[in-house]
Amino acid sequence: MKIDPKEAKTSLFHSYMVAAIAPRPIAFASTMDKNGNPNLAPFSFFNAFGSKPPLVVFSPTRSVRNNTNKHTLENIYETKEVVINMVNYAMVQQTSLASSEYPKEVNEFVKAGFTPIASELIKPFRVKESPVQMECKVVQVIETGAEGGSANLVLCEIVLMHIHDDVLTEDNKIDPQKIDLVARMGGDLYCRASGDAIFKVPKPNKKLGIGFDQLPQRIKNSRILSGNDLGMLANVEVLPSIEEIQLSDQLSVLNELKKRFVNDSGKLEESVHLLAKSLLEKGDVMEAWKVLRLSE
Repeated sequence: MKIDPKEAKTSLFHSYMVAAIAPRPIAFASTMDKNGNPNLAPFSFFNAFGSKPPLVVFSPTRSVRNNTNKHTLENIYETKEVVINMVNYAMVQQTSLASSEYPKEVNEFVKAGFTPIASELIKPFRVKESPVQMECKVVQVIETGAEGGSANLVLCEIVLMHIHDDVLTEDNKIDPQKIDLVARMGGDLYCRASGDAIFKVPKPNKKLGIGFDQLPQRIKNSRILSGNDLGMLANVEVLPSIEEIQLSDQLSVLNELKKRFVNDSGKLEESVHLLAKSLLEKGDVMEAWKVLRLSE
């Protein structure tokens, strides 16, 4: 399937785009107009783009339906200030309600049942229910077009961050299970970033993995090991030594497999790869390598 954005209807292309680029974090933006009237609206075209200075960017796009600007953007032009409130599962339904296209004079804090609390360095209110609130000064607004669906990139510098104590670990880190963030998918769909949805992928950082090109062909061509499995194997800096291999916890299991499939090399290799895969699923990459090398 191919879609040319120049030929497709904007709303149709938008639907494919937001379904493909997902999940997206949500910027629950609190602003205030020059007369002190508050506004609250969520935007999922949002992310962090630097930490020195701390910079976040979100985009109140022009309406696809009627080509108008959001009240959030109008307020930003007037005051150059915004609070970015992060959205967790406990507040997602109220956040969705705040996205309704109420008239400008309507206070979304009241409509959506949120509690406004004073910011310390800027005028717009923070959302008390939000687990993390970022007071921001607007550095720049980049307009990308004048048609419906055009982006308005709002570059914001975080001047003060507030974090609820109840989402922190004992060593004052944000606990992903406690903060329980949500993200936007396509259409009416959201994603909850907690529970089994969270998994770990060790960063290479300063070490250099051996790479796919260094994997033996029989491993690369395995019918058992997936691309993720191979990625884990290729991300080790060095292979286990002969001495380490001989101390493998799986030595007795391997010897039993070799006896069972002494006349069937194909079945033996399949069994060894299944054993290695089970170790990779537990995150024991070096033990998986030992198993694979012991079967050579």
